[in-house]
Amino acid sequence: MDIRSLSAASGYAAARPATQIDPEHAGSEAGALLKNSFQNFAATLQQSEQTSIASMTGDADPHALVQALAQTELAVETAVTVRNKVVEAYQEILRMPV
Repeated sequence: MDIRSLSAASGYAAARPATQIDPEHAGSEAGALLKNSFQNFAATLQQSEQTSIASMTGDADPHALVQALAQTELAVETAVTVRNKVVEAYQEILRMPV
């Protein structure tokens, strides 16, 4: 066995615990914020859908429909922008030399 492979294996074994996820601190704050954002996005879409249905049946004000559609458009544009940034960051990571 070559000494270089032994040192590489021992280096990997020493570095491995540093990359493991700590279950007690696994980004709970960031995860909660992300979950809350997704719930708000879904609630905005549901509210807009309900306002659209009410407008079609004549129960809602046309101004409420326009406002709901504008909120939905803003939410979808924000989600698309976040998705694009995540994809761009992933592609940038893939371009990094190993």
